[in-house]
Amino acid sequence: MLDIKFIRENKDIVAFGAKKKHVDIDLDRLVELDDQRKALQNTIDEKRAEQNNASKAIVITQNPAEKQILIGRMSEVKETLRLAEEQLEIILKEWRGLMVRVPNVPDISVPDGDSDADNKEVRTWGAVPRFDFDPKSHSELLLMHDMADYERGAKVAGFRGYFLKNDGARLMWALERFVQDRFMNRDGFTPIVVPSLVRKEPFIGTGYLPQSEDDLYKTQDGDYLAGTAEVASMGYYMDEIIDKKQLPIKFFAFSPCFRREAGSHGKDTKGVFRIHEFVKYEQVVMCEANHEESVRHHEELTKNSEELLQELNLPYHVVVNCGGDLGLGQVKKYDIEAWMPSEKRYRETHSSSYFHDFQTRRLNIRYRDDDGALKFVHSLNNTALAMPRIICQIVENNQRADGSIVIPDELRPYMGKDAIERPSVT
Repeated sequence: MLDIKFIRENKDIVAFGAKKKHVDIDLDRLVELDDQRKALQNTIDEKRAEQNNASKAIVITQNPAEKQILIGRMSEVKETLRLAEEQLEIILKEWRGLMVRVPNVPDISVPDGDSDADNKEVRTWGAVPRFDFDPKSHSELLLMHDMADYERGAKVAGFRGYFLKNDGARLMWALERFVQDRFMNRDGFTPIVVPSLVRKEPFIGTGYLPQSEDDLYKTQDGDYLAGTAEVASMGYYMDEIIDKKQLPIKFFAFSPCFRREAGSHGKDTKGVFRIHEFVKYEQVVMCEANHEESVRHHEELTKNSEELLQELNLPYHVVVNCGGDLGLGQVKKYDIEAWMPSEKRYRETHSSSYFHDFQTRRLNIRYRDDDGALKFVHSLNNTALAMPRIICQIVENNQRADGSIVIPDELRPYMGKDAIERPSVT
């Protein structure tokens, strides 16, 4: 959430940012409501002061007639106060509704565009494999090696349900141990296992509500299932003042994740690339309220993820997301996409974002600066590794003509073998 003072003083900049993000928001109405809110609050404060003075006067007044006049006057004040408070509550409801929909202002380096098709490539790494045969999709390869079962997955869990089995399960567990070993003690990261079932407030705080409600699973109690450990990790310090000496705080966070994939019913229906239930390791950072500090951590988090892909020897590119592909709170975002041979294109494996104080203002996470002033920390997040999605790129890029799959060097100690051999024909 942006500061209302910032919105009022920089309305043109905020409007430009909203237009760049393709977010429709009536800032004139917001400012009008804010004027009404402030005027009503002043009235309420004055009437409360009147009420307090009248109460004191009634107590000390000895004259019965004078006391009766004061009581009558206080009744009028109480009624005026009641009406003003009711009106303020109506104004606040609309004001808050608009405030949580005002998008963060994107960085000047964010390109214009309507969707992910307009994202701009920043860099590439690794050689795209050249096969002298038609490469199979990950879905075919997993079935061929009895590494997955989609039909029984759908029978048990419904659309996009799946089972991983045999080397499919082993590969996922190998990836978990791989990413744990790489991150457990990296640059001061605190390992943390976080809840997936989370109250509404952290979702509003991180910006997933109201913008992305259609993609969230909701319980009968009004709680939600998170699609990323970011939500609970950011809620950890909600309504707290952090000692500045603790900053930056870095979480290496794990949680099961759930996404409805609303609007994606016709996309990636085969295999395990786009699914409703998965697990993810997330990098979450809270740092001082400084733009240069945020940018530094943003590049660092992105580098961490790139190094993981390099160790897995997966060719990838990094794109900077255009305005139309940014979330409500993101100032800037990189997507890292690894090569998918069966589709002859890169597909997303990681997203790296920074938010300034957009999330922490909503979550009320602050620290006291050296001059004693309270400031909202800045927040960032980036995927460490999402599974089983990454298995898609691993098996496709490492397949051989006979159907076998080479295990990346870094995963061999965890898998206990160099390759998943061609299945025997019976």
